[in-house]
Amino acid sequence: MSVVGFDIGNEKCVIAAVKQRGVDVLLNDESKRETPALVCFGEKQRFLGSAAAASAMMHPKTTVSQVKRLIGRKFQDPDVQNELRMLPFETSEGQDGGILIHLKYLGETHRFTPVQIMAMLFAHLKYMTETNLGLPVLDCVIGIPSYFTDLQRRAYLDAAKIAGLKPLRLMHDCTATALGYGIYKTDFSNAGPTNVAFVDIGHCDTQVSIVSFEAGQMRILSHAFDNSLGGRDFDEILFGYFAACFKEQYNIDVYSNVRASIRLRAACEKLKKVLSANAEAPLNIECLMDEKDVKGFIKREEFEKLASGLLERINIPCTKAITDAGLTVGKIHAVELVGSGSRIPAITRQLASFFRREPSRTINASECVARGCALQCAMLSPIFRVRDYEVQDCIPFSIGFSLDKTPILQGSNYVLFPRGQPIPSAIVLQLQRSSLFHLEPFYANPNELPSGVPSEISCFTIGPFQASNSERARVKVKVQLNLHGIVNVESAMLIEEHVDDSELSTKEVRHVTNGSEDGTYMQSKPSNASADGKTNDKTMRRLEIPVSENINGTMTGVELMEAQDKELKLAQQDRTMEQTKEKKNALESYVYEMRNKLFNTYRGFASDEEREGISKSLQETEEWLYDDGEDETEGAYTSKLEALKKLVDPVENRFKDEEARTQASTDLFKCIADIRMSTKSLPNEDRESILNECNKAEQWLTEKTKQQDSLPKNIDPLLWSNLSLACWNNCTNLCFNGFQEMYAYNVAEGFSSESRQQGPGPARIKIKGVRSINKFTVSHITLR
Repeated sequence: MSVVGFDIGNEKCVIAAVKQRGVDVLLNDESKRETPALVCFGEKQRFLGSAAAASAMMHPKTTVSQVKRLIGRKFQDPDVQNELRMLPFETSEGQDGGILIHLKYLGETHRFTPVQIMAMLFAHLKYMTETNLGLPVLDCVIGIPSYFTDLQRRAYLDAAKIAGLKPLRLMHDCTATALGYGIYKTDFSNAGPTNVAFVDIGHCDTQVSIVSFEAGQMRILSHAFDNSLGGRDFDEILFGYFAACFKEQYNIDVYSNVRASIRLRAACEKLKKVLSANAEAPLNIECLMDEKDVKGFIKREEFEKLASGLLERINIPCTKAITDAGLTVGKIHAVELVGSGSRIPAITRQLASFFRREPSRTINASECVARGCALQCAMLSPIFRVRDYEVQDCIPFSIGFSLDKTPILQGSNYVLFPRGQPIPSAIVLQLQRSSLFHLEPFYANPNELPSGVPSEISCFTIGPFQASNSERARVKVKVQLNLHGIVNVESAMLIEEHVDDSELSTKEVRHVTNGSEDGTYMQSKPSNASADGKTNDKTMRRLEIPVSENINGTMTGVELMEAQDKELKLAQQDRTMEQTKEKKNALESYVYEMRNKLFNTYRGFASDEEREGISKSLQETEEWLYDDGEDETEGAYTSKLEALKKLVDPVENRFKDEEARTQASTDLFKCIADIRMSTKSLPNEDRESILNECNKAEQWLTEKTKQQDSLPKNIDPLLWSNLSLACWNNCTNLCFNGFQEMYAYNVAEGFSSESRQQGPGPARIKIKGVRSINKFTVSHITLR
């Protein structure tokens, strides 16, 4: 097994894997380190990653992008509606208030949730990883934004489960970046902690984290974010500018055409990168819309002026992160700038002005999250041994609990897990309850959340149970904020105290729930004699209480199984279509290859009638491929290829056998000469027998070669190469048998031919070796 880190960005994905020599970023099918986060549905198959990017222009309305912005969100969320206006595919509201994506596939309209689309992307990354490493992939760590809510985190876990992955942790992006930064750095000061600000400006968001580093450990002090400020917002500034210019200059409305909008956005993204290194840049797009070529031009100064509002917003999460960490700008020792949207010079200047120091770029801006996730996966997995390094993350939201709609007071407020609470954490609540009740976690401070996110998280039902004595019944509930940053009720225990004025006894109790017995037990405590001489027996009754959760928007176990089955069927359909394409390409290649060889390489080996028939069949097959055979089954292409091979194989065999026959004849003549030379030490009778066979073979080969040379090349040979090889093999076997007989004779006589004058001794026969020639093995034997 291998350990892997996945960074699923809004636009690109990166895969990192831990190997014995370190952490490597894996390449995709195009040998690129980044894979587009796209899923495209064609008429009969899906295209994922790089293939989806290549097919997006042909299928713009069935290409799903930026699914990270939709997963775990509600359809009516105003921010979601703004996102959907920029996306070309059709959507609707699901029964649970979520998002349904409508895509045409196999002649029907299918509806997929963002979780299912994300699962397709995960499955593709898993396949790429397994192909690259040659190992099965199960354990992984997945990078997520720090602002992801409980529902979004659960959605990621569901998507990973559908894809057959087992996430060991959902890790915040900046935490993963900080891990990759700190675990290799050895020059931290011993005088105290080193505080580093990590600013991650991605495609669609900005995240800032303040991290404290010490020897062998790192601690996240704060997380802050702007979930609607990223590189694509700067692209949109350019898009709006040029769309207005083209409407005025060329009288075209780019917003009204899906393909034109996609092409202009892609051109604006490239233009932004050019402006990062140049003071000005042109924009040229051929046939953008209505068969019109468009041209544009912009200076970096003008672009920065248009984007001034976005640049000012970068300071907001930086200020919040420093405030939440309880620090000042002067106590920040370093600033690390990462993310795909961080390369704009104006952003670097803005951050340098805020932090009063130049931001550093000591780590790879695009790969740092995946590398950090892979390192964390290695730490959590038993497969690799990693040096001890403590990673302490925190939650960016305050979380409270309500008991049957009444908030639980913890100290002076209703917050059980305050903002900045380390992950993982656990709290035990002790409640006075005697029957079923509900616990509901909620976000205590709506101002900490991204806009449009409801404060409710989930609902946990504790029970059913029934206490025998409500005054003496207590329920202990263990609430956990797990490693993924998800709130769970881990367990619930009913504790009842019984007082019995009888002799001390301990007895077992069985509690029946829904027709089944749940094992409980009674624990006795030491009894004390009361003032009146009676003995009071106090016992504690402990009962495990069932806990069930209800989370609106997540998938049930049945829905997960259905989604897994659907993913398997889609993957099987993709494999079938790929195999069909391979057969079609093989047939097409065979047609062109044989047509060329028929009139060149094989020209002398085919008769006019054969050449005419084969040529006609090749032409008919080519016409069929581009007409009725354009969209056929794998079997149809296979049968066509086999039919052509039946016609061409006889001609091809004649061509191949001519060269093989020449070599086989040469080898046979050489073999005959070698055998004649080796028979000198044999008895006369054996030598004559072998020489006669050699003469027969030589005469046969000479006659057959003359007959073959007199025949034209376009008919089947009289002398096939395998006949010469068979004759060669027979001669060799005969010679070998003669040597065996001689060896037996010499051993019986007790002396060798070479040592007759030196006295008795065994014959020394050495088999030099065996070599393979054209499927036949020849043993070379000499007498020494």
